Amino acid sequence: MAEFVFRHLAEQQGVADRFVVDSAATSDEEHGNPLYPPARKKLQQEGIACEGHHARQITLADYDRYDYIVGMNESNMRDLHRMLGGDPQHKLSMLLDHTPASDAAHHGRGVADPWYTRDFDTAYEDIYVGCEALLSKLSIED
Repeated sequence: MAEFVFRHLAEQQGVADRFVVDSAATSDEEHGNPLYPPARKKLQQEGIACEGHHARQITLADYDRYDYIVGMNESNMRDLHRMLGGDPQHKLSMLLDHTPASDAAHHGRGVADPWYTRDFDTAYEDIYVGCEALLSKLSIED
């Protein structure tokens, strides 16, 4: 969901052409599958386009290709560090780490995986807040 939320926000701000946004899983369980139907339903409810996605697993080449690799929770971060052989260029972060420290409801915690919680509304809200913060941070850096 974060890929599509970030793209949507970047399009709204007229800066979508400045970013290459992609998503990849730390597991290969869903490899090749389209967006999970409840996630697609939630994004469609919010008016966010989400066509064309097929799940894939992250690779070492992704570490070289992208400036930022953003995980959703501590489990993702552990898997990313293991799969990528660490983070020598400091590209890895959790999405909600980009929220201001003053946002105690979000900052420094993970997004609960709706695959397990079935709470796509809360996951969407957290992802939206995190993507807004990340986009703001990246816009300031430019």
